[in-house]
Amino acid sequence: MTPDGPHAPARTTALITGASAGLGAEFARQLAAQGHNVVLVARNRARLEESAAELERRYGVTAEVLPADLTSDDGVAAVVGRLSDPERPVEVLVNNAGIGLLHNFEDNPIAEEKKHLKLHGETAMELTHAALKGMLARHSGRIINVASIAAFLPRGTYSAAKAWLVSFSRWANLAYGRQGIKVTAVCPGFTHTEFHDRMGMDKSVAPSWAWLHAGRVVREGLADNARGKAVSIPSKRYKVVAAVARIAPARLVAGPARKPKDARSPQ
Repeated sequence: MTPDGPHAPARTTALITGASAGLGAEFARQLAAQGHNVVLVARNRARLEESAAELERRYGVTAEVLPADLTSDDGVAAVVGRLSDPERPVEVLVNNAGIGLLHNFEDNPIAEEKKHLKLHGETAMELTHAALKGMLARHSGRIINVASIAAFLPRGTYSAAKAWLVSFSRWANLAYGRQGIKVTAVCPGFTHTEFHDRMGMDKSVAPSWAWLHAGRVVREGLADNARGKAVSIPSKRYKVVAAVARIAPARLVAGPARKPKDARSPQ
């Protein structure tokens, strides 16, 4: 934790989207533990306020809540406004908010596909653009875009959106690295969070060895970002998956098919 007192350095601020649960909540915890004040963004105000109170109590940081639906223009505009405020600079941006679609592309309503693409691509791009101006002026900043190992696999529009995010992060890290800004796409595999439960996906389709814990994903992602790596793939097992995916036929690396959770099965 950053020391307090008259000679303590000013705390920096990290803004995390999708911060009410899962990887977003874990990013908030680990960044707060490092001494960052945090801005927590998600749709559920009650959960954000509960998380903020816990972070302030446990780590002695300031935790601000910003309820926003990042699939809506108004929600994005609210977060852009916060990122653009020169009086309250944001040093670390974590674009973590995400959703999954359980069914095949042809079975999903196109409105849901558009919302999915906006959140994973357009919103992340817009928030990055908003944060960059202040970071460039300060010659300092960190941006983490939570992508997925699916970016390297043929897994429908989710893979396509995450592949765009990886490519965007690679370019941004190269373009702005010399100006003191580190941009990293973090690409976890299956991770124990609420993400798959919210989709209604049967998690048994993936073997037990495939599942990671959020704490590890975030620790490795933050460490790789601090080192200036453009892409972070947590765990050796998923580094191997990404390497094999570059050379293996697509049909062999597509991964298990998603299927709905059986309502009769235990949660």
